[in-house]
Amino acid sequence: MAQYRKDSLANDEYYHIFSRSIAKYIVFNNDQEYSRILDLINILRFRNFNYHYSQYKRFDNDRQNMIIKKLKLENDILVDITAYCIMPTHFHLILKQNKNNGITKYMGKLLNSYSKYFNTNHKRIGPLWSGRFKNIKVQDDNQLLHLTRYIHLNPCSANLVNRPKYWNYSSYKEYINPDINFIKNICQYKNIINLDSKQYKKFVENRKDYYQKLSQIKHLLIDNYIG
Repeated sequence: MAQYRKDSLANDEYYHIFSRSIAKYIVFNNDQEYSRILDLINILRFRNFNYHYSQYKRFDNDRQNMIIKKLKLENDILVDITAYCIMPTHFHLILKQNKNNGITKYMGKLLNSYSKYFNTNHKRIGPLWSGRFKNIKVQDDNQLLHLTRYIHLNPCSANLVNRPKYWNYSSYKEYINPDINFIKNICQYKNIINLDSKQYKKFVENRKDYYQKLSQIKHLLIDNYIG
Protein backbone atom coordinates (compact mmCIF):
# COMPACT_ATOMS: atom_id res chain seq x y z
CA MET A 1 0.00 0.00 0.00
CA ALA A 2 1.13 3.53 -0.69
CA GLN A 3 2.94 5.26 2.13
CA TYR A 4 2.10 8.93 2.64
CA ARG A 5 4.79 11.13 4.10
CA LYS A 6 3.83 14.06 6.31
CA ASP A 7 7.32 15.41 6.88
CA SER A 8 9.28 17.71 4.61
CA LEU A 9 9.45 16.64 0.99
CA ALA A 10 12.76 16.69 -0.85
CA ASN A 11 13.87 19.42 -3.23
CA ASP A 12 14.38 18.46 -6.89
CA GLU A 13 12.15 15.41 -6.54
CA TYR A 14 8.84 14.73 -8.29
CA TYR A 15 5.65 13.81 -6.43
CA HIS A 16 2.19 12.64 -7.37
CA ILE A 17 -0.11 14.95 -5.41
CA PHE A 18 -3.76 14.14 -4.86
CA SER A 19 -6.53 16.00 -3.04
CA ARG A 20 -10.18 14.98 -2.80
CA SER A 21 -13.18 16.89 -1.51
CA ILE A 22 -14.77 15.88 1.76
CA ALA A 23 -17.34 13.09 1.30
CA LYS A 24 -16.65 13.26 -2.46
CA TYR A 25 -18.56 16.54 -2.62
CA ILE A 26 -18.61 18.09 -6.11
CA VAL A 27 -16.40 21.14 -5.80
CA PHE A 28 -15.92 21.93 -9.49
CA ASN A 29 -19.37 22.47 -10.97
CA ASN A 30 -18.89 24.79 -13.94
CA ASP A 31 -16.34 26.52 -16.15
CA GLN A 32 -15.97 29.38 -13.69
CA GLU A 33 -14.94 27.07 -10.86
CA TYR A 34 -12.58 25.05 -13.05
CA SER A 35 -11.08 28.27 -14.34
CA ARG A 36 -10.57 29.51 -10.78
CA ILE A 37 -8.64 26.44 -9.63
CA LEU A 38 -6.54 26.41 -12.81
CA ASP A 39 -5.63 30.07 -12.33
CA LEU A 40 -4.65 29.34 -8.73
CA ILE A 41 -2.58 26.33 -9.76
CA ASN A 42 -0.67 28.60 -12.08
CA ILE A 43 -0.12 31.77 -10.07
CA LEU A 44 0.41 30.41 -6.55
CA ARG A 45 3.59 28.56 -7.51
CA PHE A 46 5.34 31.95 -7.64
CA ARG A 47 6.54 32.89 -4.17
CA ASN A 48 6.52 36.59 -5.06
CA PHE A 49 2.96 36.69 -6.40
CA ASN A 50 1.60 39.49 -4.20
CA TYR A 51 -1.77 40.31 -5.74
CA HIS A 52 -5.22 39.41 -4.53
CA TYR A 53 -6.83 37.14 -7.07
CA SER A 54 -9.70 39.58 -7.68
CA GLN A 55 -7.18 42.35 -8.35
CA TYR A 56 -5.18 40.17 -10.74
CA LYS A 57 -8.30 39.18 -12.71
CA ARG A 58 -9.26 42.83 -13.19
CA PHE A 59 -6.07 43.39 -15.16
CA ASP A 60 -6.26 42.97 -18.92
CA ASN A 61 -4.47 40.05 -20.59
CA ASP A 62 -1.39 42.08 -21.41
CA ARG A 63 -0.93 43.13 -17.79
CA GLN A 64 -1.51 39.57 -16.54
CA ASN A 65 1.02 38.23 -19.05
CA MET A 66 3.55 40.86 -18.01
CA ILE A 67 3.18 39.85 -14.35
CA ILE A 68 3.62 36.14 -15.11
CA LYS A 69 6.59 36.81 -17.40
CA LYS A 70 8.32 38.87 -14.71
CA LEU A 71 7.69 36.19 -12.08
CA LYS A 72 9.04 33.46 -14.36
CA LEU A 73 12.17 35.45 -15.03
CA GLU A 74 12.70 36.02 -11.31
CA ASN A 75 12.74 32.20 -10.98
CA ASP A 76 11.58 32.24 -7.36
CA ILE A 77 9.18 29.36 -7.86
CA LEU A 78 8.02 27.01 -5.10
CA VAL A 79 7.19 24.13 -7.44
CA ASP A 80 7.32 23.18 -11.09
CA ILE A 81 4.09 21.74 -12.47
CA THR A 82 4.69 18.67 -14.64
CA ALA A 83 1.06 17.62 -15.25
CA TYR A 84 -2.41 18.15 -13.82
CA CYS A 85 -5.99 17.00 -14.14
CA ILE A 86 -8.98 18.56 -12.40
CA MET A 87 -11.98 16.28 -11.83
CA PRO A 88 -15.38 17.18 -10.31
CA THR A 89 -14.47 15.90 -6.82
CA HIS A 90 -10.68 15.83 -6.81
CA PHE A 91 -7.52 16.76 -8.64
CA HIS A 92 -4.15 15.30 -9.52
CA LEU A 93 -0.87 17.15 -9.82
CA ILE A 94 2.65 16.06 -10.57
CA LEU A 95 4.94 18.56 -8.87
CA LYS A 96 8.67 19.04 -8.62
CA GLN A 97 9.70 20.77 -5.40
CA ASN A 98 12.12 23.67 -5.92
CA LYS A 99 12.28 25.28 -2.46
CA ASN A 100 12.34 23.90 1.07
CA ASN A 101 8.75 22.96 2.03
CA GLY A 102 7.69 24.27 -1.37
CA ILE A 103 4.99 21.68 -2.00
CA THR A 104 3.51 22.05 1.47
CA LYS A 105 3.42 25.86 1.19
CA TYR A 106 2.00 25.74 -2.33
CA MET A 107 -0.69 23.21 -1.53
CA GLY A 108 -1.66 25.07 1.64
CA LYS A 109 -2.21 28.27 -0.33
CA LEU A 110 -3.99 26.46 -3.14
CA LEU A 111 -6.46 24.50 -0.99
CA ASN A 112 -7.17 27.39 1.37
CA SER A 113 -7.69 29.91 -1.40
CA TYR A 114 -10.12 27.73 -3.32
CA SER A 115 -11.99 26.74 -0.14
CA LYS A 116 -12.63 30.39 0.76
CA TYR A 117 -13.86 31.13 -2.75
CA PHE A 118 -16.10 28.05 -2.93
CA ASN A 119 -17.60 28.43 0.53
CA THR A 120 -18.39 32.09 -0.10
CA ASN A 121 -20.02 31.39 -3.45
CA HIS A 122 -22.05 28.44 -2.14
CA LYS A 123 -22.85 29.98 1.24
CA ARG A 124 -21.41 27.05 3.14
CA ILE A 125 -19.03 26.71 6.06
CA GLY A 126 -16.61 24.03 7.15
CA PRO A 127 -13.77 22.12 5.51
CA LEU A 128 -13.88 21.43 1.79
CA TRP A 129 -11.08 18.87 1.48
CA SER A 130 -10.76 15.39 2.92
CA GLY A 131 -7.79 16.03 5.18
CA ARG A 132 -4.27 16.85 4.11
CA PHE A 133 -3.22 16.37 0.49
CA LYS A 134 -1.65 12.99 -0.30
CA ASN A 135 1.74 12.59 -1.93
CA ILE A 136 3.88 9.80 -3.33
CA LYS A 137 7.40 10.21 -4.65
CA VAL A 138 8.00 9.34 -8.31
CA GLN A 139 11.13 7.24 -8.58
CA ASP A 140 12.24 7.70 -12.20
CA ASP A 141 11.38 9.21 -15.58
CA ASN A 142 9.67 6.06 -16.84
CA GLN A 143 7.28 6.04 -13.89
CA LEU A 144 6.62 9.72 -14.42
CA LEU A 145 5.80 9.19 -18.10
CA HIS A 146 3.23 6.48 -17.33
CA LEU A 147 1.84 8.53 -14.47
CA THR A 148 1.15 11.47 -16.82
CA ARG A 149 -0.82 9.11 -19.05
CA TYR A 150 -2.83 7.79 -16.12
CA ILE A 151 -3.64 11.33 -15.01
CA HIS A 152 -4.59 12.50 -18.51
CA LEU A 153 -6.86 9.47 -18.97
CA ASN A 154 -8.73 10.08 -15.72
CA PRO A 155 -11.70 11.82 -17.41
CA CYS A 156 -12.02 8.88 -19.83
CA SER A 157 -11.84 6.32 -17.04
CA ALA A 158 -14.64 8.22 -15.27
CA ASN A 159 -16.72 8.28 -18.49
CA LEU A 160 -16.76 12.08 -18.58
CA VAL A 161 -15.37 12.13 -22.13
CA ASN A 162 -14.38 9.43 -24.60
CA ARG A 163 -11.04 10.99 -25.53
CA PRO A 164 -8.71 12.97 -23.28
CA LYS A 165 -8.48 15.88 -25.71
CA TYR A 166 -12.14 16.65 -25.04
CA TRP A 167 -11.49 17.36 -21.36
CA ASN A 168 -10.60 21.03 -20.96
CA TYR A 169 -9.29 20.83 -17.41
CA SER A 170 -6.07 18.86 -17.74
CA SER A 171 -2.61 19.49 -19.13
CA TYR A 172 -3.11 17.00 -21.97
CA LYS A 173 -3.70 19.69 -24.60
CA GLU A 174 -0.46 21.37 -23.59
CA TYR A 175 1.34 18.09 -24.22
CA ILE A 176 -0.17 17.41 -27.66
CA ASN A 177 -0.32 21.04 -28.81
CA PRO A 178 2.77 22.58 -27.25
CA ASP A 179 2.41 26.33 -27.05
CA ILE A 180 5.61 28.18 -27.87
CA ASN A 181 4.30 31.17 -25.93
CA PHE A 182 6.58 31.57 -22.92
CA ILE A 183 3.81 33.24 -20.94
CA LYS A 184 1.02 30.71 -21.35
CA ASN A 185 2.91 27.51 -20.62
CA ILE A 186 2.14 26.08 -17.21
CA CYS A 187 3.82 22.67 -17.32
CA GLN A 188 7.50 21.87 -17.48
CA TYR A 189 8.01 18.35 -18.81
CA LYS A 190 10.12 18.46 -21.97
CA ASN A 191 13.39 17.73 -20.17
CA ILE A 192 12.01 14.50 -18.67
CA ILE A 193 9.55 13.18 -21.27
CA ASN A 194 11.39 12.20 -24.42
CA LEU A 195 8.38 12.06 -26.73
CA ASP A 196 7.27 14.70 -29.17
CA SER A 197 3.62 15.76 -29.25
CA LYS A 198 2.58 13.21 -31.89
CA GLN A 199 4.35 10.38 -30.08
CA TYR A 200 2.82 11.38 -26.78
CA LYS A 201 -0.67 11.52 -28.25
CA LYS A 202 -0.26 8.02 -29.63
CA PHE A 203 1.18 6.84 -26.30
CA VAL A 204 -1.87 8.10 -24.41
CA GLU A 205 -4.66 7.33 -26.84
CA ASN A 206 -3.48 3.88 -27.90
CA ARG A 207 -4.82 2.19 -24.77
CA LYS A 208 -4.42 -1.45 -25.73
CA ASP A 209 -1.50 -1.88 -23.35
CA TYR A 210 -2.73 0.67 -20.79
CA TYR A 211 -3.85 -1.74 -18.10
CA GLN A 212 -0.71 -3.82 -18.49
CA LYS A 213 1.47 -0.77 -18.01
CA LEU A 214 -0.71 0.45 -15.16
CA SER A 215 0.76 -2.26 -12.94
CA GLN A 216 4.16 -0.57 -13.27
CA ILE A 217 2.94 2.51 -11.43
CA LYS A 218 0.16 1.10 -9.25
CA HIS A 219 1.96 2.15 -6.10
CA LEU A 220 1.91 5.74 -7.34
CA LEU A 221 -1.85 5.87 -7.80
CA ILE A 222 -2.90 7.46 -4.55
CA ASP A 223 -6.60 7.37 -5.32
CA ASN A 224 -6.55 3.55 -5.36
CA TYR A 225 -6.10 3.66 -1.60
CA ILE A 226 -8.64 6.33 -0.72
CA GLY A 227 -12.31 5.67 -0.11
